[in-house]
Amino acid sequence: MIRRLLARFRPAPVAVSLPEPTPAPRDTVSPRDVGLRDAVLDGWFLGDSGELLKGFAITADDTLLDVGCGEGVATLFAVRQGASVIFTDSELDKVRDLARQVEAQSRQSNLGLVSNSLPLPLADGCASKVVCMEVLEHIDQPEPFMAELVRMGRPGAQYLLSVPAPIGEQLQKGIAPASYYQSPNHVQIYTAERFAALVEDAGLVIEHRQANGFFWVMGMIFFWAGERAAGRDPAGAVRDRIQEPFMPLMESWARTWQDLLDQPEGLAIKQTLDRFMPKSQVIIARKPLDAGQTS
Repeated sequence: MIRRLLARFRPAPVAVSLPEPTPAPRDTVSPRDVGLRDAVLDGWFLGDSGELLKGFAITADDTLLDVGCGEGVATLFAVRQGASVIFTDSELDKVRDLARQVEAQSRQSNLGLVSNSLPLPLADGCASKVVCMEVLEHIDQPEPFMAELVRMGRPGAQYLLSVPAPIGEQLQKGIAPASYYQSPNHVQIYTAERFAALVEDAGLVIEHRQANGFFWVMGMIFFWAGERAAGRDPAGAVRDRIQEPFMPLMESWARTWQDLLDQPEGLAIKQTLDRFMPKSQVIIARKPLDAGQTS
């Protein structure tokens, strides 16, 4: 449910089939567009170098596995780099819609699977790049889930993993509906130490860590507040999909953040706020070359 909401507002930096936007006033600012600008400043979606995140380059020689693919941002970025892709999600509509886009854009052999990933019906070492973003917080038993991710990577495979940062999760308590912290939504909160231990205990070597996304922490708070002010049940609004492209509070926040980024010191202020209150924490890790396949 929460992932559906974030997918509506998060940037879609790859070529995807979207409905024609409804004409909007000239001064309307899209949270999606501002979020993309914010993400690029953090090193995401570097098309010229083929890096999904700086330090995580994808080439035509790669097979990328996207576990919990959602709307397919990572999968479609990899397709644009010429890679073969395997994408999985527990929701049939997500896999079906993404498969149509992949088929239209890729000449490689690709595979979409509906699966909860425990286990994944794939051979050991099937991928050279493994992506699992904003999924682990939904998993009741993260250790066997991580073991399955490690099994999927060939020796030397690189991993891009992300989970919500704890400070943003805690801030939303009392603002978000209770269902935000109930299965199948966010049932785990990871401190930086716990996240790193989960990755390393699974046998991976951490290469890079970062935490960003103050823009989205505030954006989510404004979303919940806007729903309550309008007399709507936030949980129902997420479940049924909101009708407006973006709500007024979120649009106002996006305009403010855009104005901040336009200032001479805007980037420095953004980076300070990201360190203070990030939305997500990210790890790039690698499977050792001498790692044997697990059963």
